[in-house]
Parts: sequence; C-alpha cells; structure tokens
Amino acid sequence: MTTTLNQLNSASPAEALRLLDGLYEHSPWIAEQALAQRPFASLAALKHAMVTVLAKAPTDAQIALIRAHPELAGKAMESRSLTAESTNEQQKAGLTNCTPEELAHIQRLNAQYIAKFGFPFVLAVRGPRGTGLSKREIIATVERRLGNPMDFERGECLRNIHRIAEIRLNDKFGFTPAIGNEVWDWHEDLARHSDPGFAEQGQLTVTYLTDAHRACAADLVARMQSCGFDEVGIDAVGNVVGVYRAGAHPSPLPEGEGVKTLLTGSHFDTVRNGGKYDGRLGIFVPMACVKQLHAAGQRLPFAIEVVGFAEEEGQRYKATFLGSGALTGHFNPVWLDQQDSDGVTMRDAMRHAGLPATLEAIGALKRDPSKYLGFVEVHIEQGPVLNEMDLPLGVVTSINASVRYLCEAIGMASHAGTTPMNRRRDAASAVAELALYAEQRASADGDSVATIGMLQVPGGSINVVPGRCKFSLDLRAPSNAQRDALERDVLDQLRAIGERRGIGLMLEETMRASAAPSAPAWQERWERAVHALGVPLHRMPSGAGHDAMKLHELMPQAMLFVRGLNSGISHNPLESTTSDDIELCVNAFSHLLEQLAIEQKN
Repeated sequence: MTTTLNQLNSASPAEALRLLDGLYEHSPWIAEQALAQRPFASLAALKHAMVTVLAKAPTDAQIALIRAHPELAGKAMESRSLTAESTNEQQKAGLTNCTPEELAHIQRLNAQYIAKFGFPFVLAVRGPRGTGLSKREIIATVERRLGNPMDFERGECLRNIHRIAEIRLNDKFGFTPAIGNEVWDWHEDLARHSDPGFAEQGQLTVTYLTDAHRACAADLVARMQSCGFDEVGIDAVGNVVGVYRAGAHPSPLPEGEGVKTLLTGSHFDTVRNGGKYDGRLGIFVPMACVKQLHAAGQRLPFAIEVVGFAEEEGQRYKATFLGSGALTGHFNPVWLDQQDSDGVTMRDAMRHAGLPATLEAIGALKRDPSKYLGFVEVHIEQGPVLNEMDLPLGVVTSINASVRYLCEAIGMASHAGTTPMNRRRDAASAVAELALYAEQRASADGDSVATIGMLQVPGGSINVVPGRCKFSLDLRAPSNAQRDALERDVLDQLRAIGERRGIGLMLEETMRASAAPSAPAWQERWERAVHALGVPLHRMPSGAGHDAMKLHELMPQAMLFVRGLNSGISHNPLESTTSDDIELCVNAFSHLLEQLAIEQKN
C-alpha cells in the first residue's frame, strides 16, 4: 500500500516516522528531524528537508550513517541479513547473482576501500534511472573512487545515500518519474550514433555533419514529429528545427496577427569522447513539454520553436556556436573554406549533407527578434556546485565573460647543473609563478576563474633549464568589467614577472566573449517555476559558454541548470543526471510555459 503526501503531513509524529521507515539505513533520526518541517509541498521538498538535516549533522554522525550501510556483495548479503530495501537494490544490480570470480573481485575492492577510508563503499546501485547499474559499472565505480581524497569521498558516499533514499521514497509513495525516464531513454537512444574511431571503443563523439551527426539529426526530426510538432525540418546549417504552433490553428497563422514565438533549444554535437547530456538535455526537455501539450490537445497563445543546434563545440571546424550564430546573423563567410583534419572543407561537407552551402541560404536563417518572446535554455550544469549542495536545479544569473590567450615565455636554455639559481632565465618557472598568482587572484574575486590549461616546454630535457615555455591563459568572470579587471591584473603580473626574471613574452588573444546576463523577467520566471516545485532556489553564474550567449545578442534569454552526477563532470563519459532531476526540469519548463500563457492572455 502506497503512502500519500497528505497522509504523511497529517499523521502523528510516531506514525509519520513509521511511514518513512527504512529510507536511511538503520538511521531513523534523519527522517525524524526532517518531519519537524511538515507540511511538505512535494516529495522534492521532503527529500531536501532530509538532505538539510544530514548536511547540518556532525561529521561523526555522517560517518556513522555511512558505516551503517552494508558492503556491496559482502558478508551481510551472503548471510541474508540485509534490510529488505538493501536486498531489493542489490538484487536489481545483479549482485546477488555474482560468479565466484566477480564476488571475489568485488570483495577485494571492498577490503581496499575500507582499509583506505575506514567506512564501506556506498553506491546507489539502482543508478540514475532507478533500474539498476550493471556489475561492470559498479566495479568500475569502486575502482575509480578508490583514488578520491578522504573528505571528497565521504561527501560522495553521502550523496549516494541521498540518492538511495530518493529511490526508496519513490517506492513508498508509488511515484515513478515516467516523463524523466522517457527523456533519459531518449538520451541513451541518441547516443548510439558516434563518429568512426570512437564508436568502436564505445565512446560518444558527434562532430559537425559527419554521418553520425546526420543520423542524430534524422532521429531528432523523427522524434519531434512523433511528439506532435507541426513543422519539423533541417535548416541551411544543419540545425533541426521544430515548431509547435500557437492557438487552435491547423496551419501557420497569417502574417500580422501578432502571435509571437518562444525560442528554445541547445546543441546535439559533442566533444570527443564526451557525455550524453551536454546540450541534448536542452533539446529533449522542451520536446517532452510539447509532447504533453499535444497529447492533451492543448495550444498556447504563443508558438514554441525548439532548435537542435548543429554545432556549438567547434570540434571539426574552428567555428564555435555555428548553429546558434546562424540564427543571430553571425556566420563568418571564411568558415566555408575551412578544412577539417582530412582536408574536407565546410562547404563540401555541407553539400555532402544535402545543404545549399551558400551565404544567401545561411543569411536567411537570421531571426527577427520582434517575432520572439525570448530564448530559454536548459542545460546540465557541467560543474560540481549543485551536486555538492544536493540541489536538483539552479537558476543562471549570467553566462560569464571570458578571454583567452596563447602565450610563450622566452628565456635562456642552459645547463641545469652549472647555472646558478640567481643567474637563470627559466621560462617554465616564470609561467609557474604566474599560474600561482592567477589562481590566488581569481580566488579572491567572487565567481572569477583563471586557468592555465596548456603548459609545454618545447624540446625540454631533464638536465636543461627551460629556455621556452608555451602556455594558454583562460580568464572568466560574471561581468565584462570583472573580467577586464582580472585580465589587467594577470597580464600586469605576467609582465612584471618577465621583467624581473629577464623573460621575453609573446601573447596572442584568441577569443573574447562578453558576459550574457539573464534578462531579469526571464530569470524570475525560472525562479517561480523552481519555487512551485518545492525545490530550494539557488542562483548561480555559468562559467561555461552556451548557445544562449549567442541568442542574447538578439533577444532576452535565461537558463536553467540541472544537477549532474559524478561531481557534475561534463565533456566526459561519466557525465550523467537522474531521471528524477530530469522530471523536475520538465515540470519547471512546463510551469514557465504556463506563466507565459497567463501573461499573454492578460
């Protein structure tokens, strides 16, 4: 018999605690303290109340909770002394049906883990969709997490404990994130397409206008059609565009009727050996909303245009944001003559894909902002903040401004044994000094970041003082002014280091992007949508660039982030999110549509 939220909210303290029994392994105190926050507006609100209780608990209590969990495929499983909940979870993951070799390997890993951390390895073995991880995935996760630092791993165990509790809570309340499951499955299905050389290794790589890229576009077209979009097609740069018309109109509205369109979407290309959710989540979430509207026979007083942008990552050609840039009229004509690593020009790649490859056709893609309400984008966070805070959603306040340089420090190569320390012109040490300064300067400046991601000593040798050092410099901040101040200080310090050490410098600016602050009215709509779900509101900047920063040049925009798993890692095969968080995101997007509908009618 399933529990209801009304039942929980109205029950006596003892009865309410009984209803939540077993959520946290042998630790009823978490639910007991969380129940003091009744009534709960949603399951998400109840879950976060328990997250808050545990976050405020002393470290000793947190470690005691971790230690209350059984080892995976351990002695408790063999002796059948697991709780009913743990037995069900380990069965779903196939851990109760291990071969002797698998069992021995898992138990060896358990022993190594406990010897290092002093508590058992904890993993939500039912996984991000709730249907169970494979034994191979479980073993790989133990092996990977064995390398984590102590404090980080304690936090990772607690995050997995909360995921276990979320799934158990769903079971108690008879809740299945059906929409989230479907959208999660769409990501898995689209990920079957990957470029040659990567597909054979089980890696996901989809670069602009390859066969895999075109197969993804064809799949998106078919899925948009099945969701109920009225118009679906592929435009002159390969973007997949679906339109769900306004009102109860079987055909496009005549010009001049004043009905506007909400523009949304993200990219479906990937970095090499990337993840399944970067970009694609922002296509599938609004598609799920349109599917719901179509199934209900519902039309809104505005149209919805969902664009799967063909290129954002700049992997095959040096043409980042090509897809969204075409919609803002910023397609660079020289791109057509760029060649990929095989010598294929973009013009030829377009023609091979059946696209016109003319500037006239591409120029016609520019959108008229007077016909649009604005642009919204959903995106996986691509960072650790929401994951560490155990929050499913975050409202983006601004996409950071950025600037990049390719640099070289030029000193004097000399013998490492005979050159006194005070007579060296060590180019690598100069850059190392800059790296430490940039780290300290950015850390002292709210939400700024500074990275030297490339560091190379050409022709370096173990017994030679480096005479040259090539390096990159990536600086980002929430506003142009903050970025410019960071840039000025870092470059001034670099010049001072060079002068003091006798090091020459060469700097080439390779990219500069302005900040894209969220339009206040659109940010507020996302905030109201998140609040309506009973989820705590968290505002945050985006350190990564997104298609929204291109559309920002043409119309108001705002973004919603979704929590990622595995410390929020992105551009990596470990990139993931849960079907529960996807469902919350779809609900938030639907709420935003409802707000707009009310506003347009008024």
